[in-house]
Amino acid sequence: MKISVSKNKLQYAVSRAERMTGKNLSLPILSTILLLASDDVLKVRSTNLDIGIEFEVPVKMKKEGIIAVPGNLLNNLLSYINEDDIVLEEEKGNLSVKTRKNNSLIKGFPYEDFPTLPVVSAEKTSPFPVQTLLNGLKSVWYSASTSDIKPEISSVFISLNPEYSTFVATDSFRLSEKKIQSQGNKEDLSILVPLRNVAEIIRVFEDKNGDVMIRSDKNQISFHYDGVYLTSRLIDGVFPDYKQIIPKTSTTDAVVLKQDLVNALKVSHLFADKFNQVVLTIDPSAKQFTIASKNADIGEHSVSLDAALSGEPVTLRFNQRYLADCLQSVASDSVSLQCNGEARPVVVRNVGDRSFTALVMPLNT
Repeated sequence: MKISVSKNKLQYAVSRAERMTGKNLSLPILSTILLLASDDVLKVRSTNLDIGIEFEVPVKMKKEGIIAVPGNLLNNLLSYINEDDIVLEEEKGNLSVKTRKNNSLIKGFPYEDFPTLPVVSAEKTSPFPVQTLLNGLKSVWYSASTSDIKPEISSVFISLNPEYSTFVATDSFRLSEKKIQSQGNKEDLSILVPLRNVAEIIRVFEDKNGDVMIRSDKNQISFHYDGVYLTSRLIDGVFPDYKQIIPKTSTTDAVVLKQDLVNALKVSHLFADKFNQVVLTIDPSAKQFTIASKNADIGEHSVSLDAALSGEPVTLRFNQRYLADCLQSVASDSVSLQCNGEARPVVVRNVGDRSFTALVMPLNT
């Protein structure tokens, strides 16, 4: 292999591919990036067997070839190179990286040991607006469980149909749902994408526009977009029937400016205890909406907010972070909180827009 390539284009691909390399000491080949040069294209490929990616980078081809090199080392080396033109050449199983001022040699791995990326069958295929995909994932992924004990909730549930695209995540203490009107979906699709892979999907496609082609079968999902091919394992499980736990009515309603609530939660967090506990009091008859927190080692704090209130008085204790997290997905200037008494969850929504719904369970008193 001998090619000439733009440093910026190569580093863009390598830096993202390196994040998906494996850290399995018993399979050192997973820590490598595969470089495959042919037909004036360099394919930059990595996988940890749970998620994999391939970037196509245009190059000036002098000789075709293939080599596997440590991803971390190559990524770090490129970050220190300030010249744009780089020549990559395979020399006796190693990779030579040359510029006008730099000359490095990276020891290669047997590329025959590198696993192939799954090619997802066209069992279900759908073009999908990439920014809509990211909007849905970003709106809910923080609510997924970070524990692998229950894989079905350490994932994001994605349901696509001709009417709506729905994204849901829960960790049993909170739940977030984002519904987006479908834009030309022809296939029905219901899948569970592992949480740790969702973060990489967001990172890879964050600066993209247009449509991404989504293909899925029982075990895998793939995303194909203009020289980028990403494939992820799917969770084989059943997502909880969450719709039945979302209250249809409420006994207490409050509408408050989103930024006022965000600021109040930030300040209350400074005085919260080890459980991040804040106390929310809503008393419509007294026109009172307050958030308070207390820590025996630090002090205490309370703040009153202007709000439109109706219904019965209620006092609830919440994990401050759970309330704060869901507010990032509220698009309107005002936020609606609906309660059904103590020990019952609060429902958080946009005002005038039911496309986003969050459910936050109170702490035990």
